[in-house]
Amino acid sequence: MTDPTDVELPGDWEDDDQPDPGRRRGRRAALIALGIVAALVIGVGLVIGNYLSGLQDSYEKRTVVQITRGASDGERPEEIDGSGRNFLLLGSDKRSSEDAASQGVSGQRSDVMMLVHISEDNESVYVMSFPRDLYVDVPGHGEDRINSALAYGGVGLAVTTVENFTGVPIDHVALIDFDGIQGLVDTLGGIDVEVPVSFEAGGHQFTEGVQTLDGAEALTFVRERKQFSDGDFQRNRNQQAVLKGIADSLISAETLSDPGKLAATIESISPYLTTDDGLSATAMVELGLSMRSVRSGDLYFLAVPHGDPFTTSGGASVVATDEESMDVLREALRVDGMGTYYAQNAGTY
Repeated sequence: MTDPTDVELPGDWEDDDQPDPGRRRGRRAALIALGIVAALVIGVGLVIGNYLSGLQDSYEKRTVVQITRGASDGERPEEIDGSGRNFLLLGSDKRSSEDAASQGVSGQRSDVMMLVHISEDNESVYVMSFPRDLYVDVPGHGEDRINSALAYGGVGLAVTTVENFTGVPIDHVALIDFDGIQGLVDTLGGIDVEVPVSFEAGGHQFTEGVQTLDGAEALTFVRERKQFSDGDFQRNRNQQAVLKGIADSLISAETLSDPGKLAATIESISPYLTTDDGLSATAMVELGLSMRSVRSGDLYFLAVPHGDPFTTSGGASVVATDEESMDVLREALRVDGMGTYYAQNAGTY
């Protein structure tokens, strides 16, 4: 295994470089993939030397899977130079030890599915949520809900399904068990989240406006959908709100200047994390370094285009695709044109 401390640092990342907290807050915000993965990227990408080696030990407690395509999966979308990078983030209740050992994490459906596009210049990050009931082709299984791919074939089939639907290659994938969210939020000391409307769920009261949530409250918040007239669509927005709250806490000076808190953050999340085998500690360091200029305001949240809910001939309630609108998104992803796409489509779905 390559030692992550061997990664060559740019000139403005010397070991003795200790900028003031205000400057650090802006410069050091790395990838915000599902919020949880951001803990790993920021933690590993920020800290160097012997301390980084210690973080690597914690990170290696994750589960690692290999992503391959089967005979019925079709050709992988072509990689286009200059088109940026794409990550798939999955969240699910809950892995059994047998699932984790199988390296497929099959038998469960992903209640969170987000595509994260990082622009070619590493200065903008676009986080797109999929409706979990989006009715798409799942290779080898026909038309079905997009979140069923994880159940049918584990992380690999989930990646293949999203690649086929979006028409772009997925560079890396990460899956987090929902229980990991609770531990992460508590390790951070709570997060501030924008609550859309007042409601009660799971014995917790949520009040419209900005509310500080602990781990148990955050977990209830990202799971709840029955309280909302648009159900899963509002749940997707709530999941993004929690992600943003985690990001804001992670990139605060209080977290970044506290080695113990960073270590505890990674320690709390790694047992609940599954990644592809290419997302090594070294890759995390390189990713964090490449994105050191990203700020909170460079993170953009939106939804994948979709049609209306309908009922299949078999009686299943699903969400239709909107192929015309998806073609616009596909082209934006292929040519790294997400800035224009976001300006024209933010808040549409």
